[in-house]
Amino acid sequence: MSSNTVLMIAAIVIYLAFMICVGVVTSKKNKSSDDFYLGGRKLGPFVTAMSAEASDMSGWLLMGLPGLALMTGLAEAVWTAVGLAIGTYINWLVVAKRLRLYSEKINAVTLPEFFSKRFGDGSNILSVIAALIIIIFFIPYTASGFSACGKLFGTLFGMDYHLAMILSAAVIVVYCTLGGFLAASTTDFVQSIVMTIALITVVGLGAGAVNGFGAVFDNVKAFDGYLDVFKGYSVADGTVGSYGALPVASTLAWGLGYFGMPHILLRFMAIDDPNKLKTSRRVASVWVVISMGVAILIGVVGYSLMKEGIVPAYESASAAETIIVDISKYISGKNAFFAFLAGVFLSGILASTMSTADSQLIAASSSVLLNDSIR
Repeated sequence: MSSNTVLMIAAIVIYLAFMICVGVVTSKKNKSSDDFYLGGRKLGPFVTAMSAEASDMSGWLLMGLPGLALMTGLAEAVWTAVGLAIGTYINWLVVAKRLRLYSEKINAVTLPEFFSKRFGDGSNILSVIAALIIIIFFIPYTASGFSACGKLFGTLFGMDYHLAMILSAAVIVVYCTLGGFLAASTTDFVQSIVMTIALITVVGLGAGAVNGFGAVFDNVKAFDGYLDVFKGYSVADGTVGSYGALPVASTLAWGLGYFGMPHILLRFMAIDDPNKLKTSRRVASVWVVISMGVAILIGVVGYSLMKEGIVPAYESASAAETIIVDISKYISGKNAFFAFLAGVFLSGILASTMSTADSQLIAASSSVLLNDSIR
């Protein structure tokens, strides 16, 4: 194992150790089940905003979106991002304050409990249905996050996939078990910062590898439709097609999913002051727009890196999802500082996955453990 690889691993280990420390510290603030599963409604506006968005974006922000932009041009990536940005803003505007006020009024800690009490369901049928839906769809979703962590370490360092997955899952389970919702929210806040640093630094270093953004856009301008949001371009076969009203509408519709995501809605319920939700809405909306914009730009930069032979020649958007990993590998070979920095980038990918997995774990577990009908 080279010294550069050791430095990359060291950066990731430091990050994981810090996450566990957060769990230990926040565990001291949990005095009841309400504290454990909803943080005692004590979240500040910035933690509420950033933890909600970090838990939503998952590895898609640092892997899926750049890979999509790289292989298909701007159309699909941009319209998807626009739909998500609109959905984010409307969710905060319409749902957040109402849910926060009403959930406290009826003393509901989980969403299943909220539905049951809100509609006077004495039989708890609504509560059971809501809890089962969360369990059925969130446990596999959480498991996919653990799997992504395993694949990341397995691909980078040649670790056994199952061992890497178990170790990653263990870290998430430990700090969630220690600190509960407050630990998940606090770590998600930290993870959103790590993700932001990774996005901005990667796009800068990636552009620098091909002599700046001028060279980047010169490379893509040569291909008709790549930068046109109303044309669909395929890097794999070089074809260009129109991106009309139906594809635009379908990609914009991604934003509709926000209104039913339990791990986001729980953040609305947990803020300490409902009047601070306006600040949270602004912070969340700005971060979402900037982060997705930079992620798309990484895809465009990645195309130039691919043409220059700095990263592999990808054959599909799913293959191109490793663009940040491949950029990290490239810069890690320069010197010790860049090797450690590459470890920070990879921690960003890990952060994006963990921030979703921990929130889903809390949402799923609270739906079961606080639901008397299921127990």
